[in-house]
Amino acid sequence: MPSSAALTVESLSFQVGGAKILTDVNLEVAPGEMIGVIGPNGAGKTTLFNMISGIHAPTAGRVLLGGTDITHEPIHRRAKAGLGRTFQTSNLFPGLSVAENVRLAAQRHLGGNLSVWRFPRRGDQASTLAAGYLDEVGLTDLAEAPASGLSHGDKRKLEIAVLLAMDPKVILLDEPMAGVARADVPGLSEVIRRMHRDHKCTVLMVEHHIDVVLGLVERVAVLHQGTILALDQPDAIMADPLVQSAYLGAPV
Repeated sequence: MPSSAALTVESLSFQVGGAKILTDVNLEVAPGEMIGVIGPNGAGKTTLFNMISGIHAPTAGRVLLGGTDITHEPIHRRAKAGLGRTFQTSNLFPGLSVAENVRLAAQRHLGGNLSVWRFPRRGDQASTLAAGYLDEVGLTDLAEAPASGLSHGDKRKLEIAVLLAMDPKVILLDEPMAGVARADVPGLSEVIRRMHRDHKCTVLMVEHHIDVVLGLVERVAVLHQGTILALDQPDAIMADPLVQSAYLGAPV
């Protein structure tokens, strides 16, 4: 019977030489659900995202998007099928303006060609969409600023606007708070909350800021030594002695 999950990770394993990075990882994310993935450094969190997004092929197991096996699909086909991802480091065009970054994503989603990308027309559909997404993330006033000049927090917001312009069904957020000033964390958290709520997208998020995870997600998956140690609602996860032990004996 086909899975009704938006994203399914089935018996996923990844081995390099004799080192086991992921071992028999199973995870189902329901349509519209937001799940946080936490774990100590080296637990395999980014490797898991690399398997899902197609950067590396798993040693064993499958990845399904909306019930369709995408395990061996290239990155661009996964994106076309509705999978979007941000990275720990910025993945923008620094020499372009804030608006142009989002416009390029919108134009690509609309099927534009390279000549249209190079010579954007003011007021076209892609530009209109870009303006709307920038408004959603609170960057309208910085639309004409170069992306390279943004703060880390605003770059993360821009990455979310770029993602939204691609209209993904499932979004992987890889440490969205990485490098973001403490004062900017609440604002970025709110942008993620609104994205999830208003676009009804499915989100899988890796994040070291436990307070951010607990404030956003419906369930938390704890990855430890390459396996899922626990998967439950935030309160249950925080009270789990196995989870506390995974964090060197200290409550997380």
